[in-house]
Amino acid sequence: MTLHRRRFLALMGAALAPLPLSAQGLDLRPLAPPVPDPRSIVARAALPGRVAYALSDGHEALALGQAAAPLAPASTMKAITAAYALDRLGPAHRFRTRIIRDGDMLILAGGGDPVLTTDDLARLADDLAGLGLPAPARFGIWGGALPAIPEIAPEQADHLPYNPSVSGMMLNFNRVHLGWTRVGVEHQMSVEARGTSLSPRAYTVTAMPGDHADLFRYRQDLEREYWTVSRAAMGRTGSRWLPVRLPELYAADVFQTLCRARGLVLPSPEVLDRLPEGPVLAHHDSPPLQMLLRDMLRYSTNLTAEAIGLHASGAADLVGSGEAMRVWLGDAGQGVRLADHSGLSGDSRISPWAMTRILSGPGRDLDLAGLMRDQPLSDAPDAPRIAAKTGTLNFVSNLAGYVTAPSGAQGVFAIFCTDPARRQAAIGQELPAGVSTWTTRAKAVQADLLGSFAARLA
Repeated sequence: MTLHRRRFLALMGAALAPLPLSAQGLDLRPLAPPVPDPRSIVARAALPGRVAYALSDGHEALALGQAAAPLAPASTMKAITAAYALDRLGPAHRFRTRIIRDGDMLILAGGGDPVLTTDDLARLADDLAGLGLPAPARFGIWGGALPAIPEIAPEQADHLPYNPSVSGMMLNFNRVHLGWTRVGVEHQMSVEARGTSLSPRAYTVTAMPGDHADLFRYRQDLEREYWTVSRAAMGRTGSRWLPVRLPELYAADVFQTLCRARGLVLPSPEVLDRLPEGPVLAHHDSPPLQMLLRDMLRYSTNLTAEAIGLHASGAADLVGSGEAMRVWLGDAGQGVRLADHSGLSGDSRISPWAMTRILSGPGRDLDLAGLMRDQPLSDAPDAPRIAAKTGTLNFVSNLAGYVTAPSGAQGVFAIFCTDPARRQAAIGQELPAGVSTWTTRAKAVQADLLGSFAARLA
């Protein structure tokens, strides 16, 4: 074969060889999937009611859907309360409960500590008994550090433990633990001031079986609270928490029991409307505010939110305190109505877009994301991360906070799901028909929307 023939065959072979994929306009790397459209996600889910959402990068909107609709924030309100309290009180602020001596009177003076427990009172009793002082002639209890509010949301049922009274003297989140066991045909019932180590009997709260159709009935007089529980609903054994409506007498009763166990007998308590002057014999300080807020956002404790909000505002009632918080928001509070600090009230209204403005402004300034529960959106190693606060009422399921894409880009979002008609019909009910299924579907919509939001930040 001559040189020219060999060269000709080589050139022909090169011409006939298949082109590399890149030369054919094809990329070996997989194409990025299209970013899901939030509107399509909502339409496909067909959740009964309304789904409103907003996503912002902190400066401009990235996704909006009914974002201007004023809706009930539920417990996402606690995120606003946390920012408000941090700014007004400071992260190191503590609430002090004191034992004061004024002449022949010993006073248990509440400082509005929302997380005071039976175990904390036991340590105060230890300190007091260790002083070796004689028993006082009088025993006073003062709860005036905060306004007296019989219940957070009057429209809620009396027996719901997350709707207790508010006072400057609060114990065990103003709840008692009710337990029962059937012995023969009757039920033995106990009411305890349950703590971690100690659970003394709560003498100011009584409970007994009843033959009424209602699950619970409640009444009170000046000295005691009385619960009756439907005998037919109790079964063989069970327990639940009940709210306290006479918080000063409840705390004084428990403190009496704890002191008596240490050899110090206190006389019957007097509820005081004025705090006497006198030396402080012992005191207990709450954890710092930053820790209280972290727990409040994680466990969504209504009483903590209301107590801390009232401390921050100094207002005389929850509506006035909520309005003071709205004014503090400045421009971010325009068009917002805040009727409390926990979100339990049905009168508060915030739009998703307003919520993102609040979280982008004061929320970021005060590092609110650092107090929220942080978790990945999925099990994937490079999954987006979410730091957010939930908000749940009957037929209301909300989520608001911060979403961080794998790239590090962060967005601020709010997703409010509600079925207004069923929400209105279910106010005050503990577990209305259909609410569990609806809530599960709402959370699925939220998860899909968050995936879409994270993809828009990448």
